[in-house]
Formats: sequence, C-alpha cells, structure tokens
Amino acid sequence: MKISQKLEYACRALAQLAKTYDGKSLTRLDELAQREAVSANFLVQILNDLRRAGIIDSRRGAHGGYLLSRPAERITLRQIVDAVEPSQLQNTALTEGESGTAVRRAWQTVSSKLANDLDNISLSSMANPPSDPMFYI
Repeated sequence: MKISQKLEYACRALAQLAKTYDGKSLTRLDELAQREAVSANFLVQILNDLRRAGIIDSRRGAHGGYLLSRPAERITLRQIVDAVEPSQLQNTALTEGESGTAVRRAWQTVSSKLANDLDNISLSSMANPPSDPMFYI
C-alpha cells in the first residue's frame, strides 16, 4: 500500500504530540520538525489540516505551539487519514462495461474493510507500540 509523504508526516508528528500529551503542554513547530526530520514549512501545512479537523489545537505567540485536542486513545488512524488525505478511502472504480459493477463492488468491500481497520487503530498504539519480548540466553 502506498502511503503519501503527507500522511506519513502527519502520523509521525501526531505520535510525537501523543508522547508528551498531558492536555496542556505545547510543542513548538521547530521541535516537532527536528524530532521527526521533517521540513517545518511542509509540517505547518499538515498541522493546519489536523487543526481544521479538530485533531490538534494550536496557540500562537512566543509560548505557542501544538497539542492534541483530546487523548491519543480517542484519535483513530481513520480520523488522521480523513483529515490529511480524504480521498484515500474513496472508491473511484467505474461501473461501465459488463464487469464494471462487480469490480466496483469488490473495491467497495476492500475500502470498507480498510476503513474499519483504520477505525480500530488508535494514535496511542502508534505512539506507544508494545515492546518486543525479550529473549534471554
């Protein structure tokens, strides 16, 4: 599956915000950009999309920055996709020709299952993945 750079950067920035989320502490744009090795100019555009979608809040000024609008457990990967790449889950298959309807229906099934899977992945699970088990010799 091909993930756009914009969506990947959005997930990485949100994972950073989730790691420090306490409901009040702000993270500056330059800190986010540096931690995730992302262009600050590109990141600000992504953060604006996330803010418009209600996923993050921002404050201006010398002590400004960004923070999640709610706990990471309540933000799903689907909400992130919808905010940054809304066309990602759209089915564009045509119904023309003898097989068009059947092919479109198949792609609708795939799209629906993907959307359901995205609903079941929280930002919290991306920010704090379970650690791999330790094996001792």
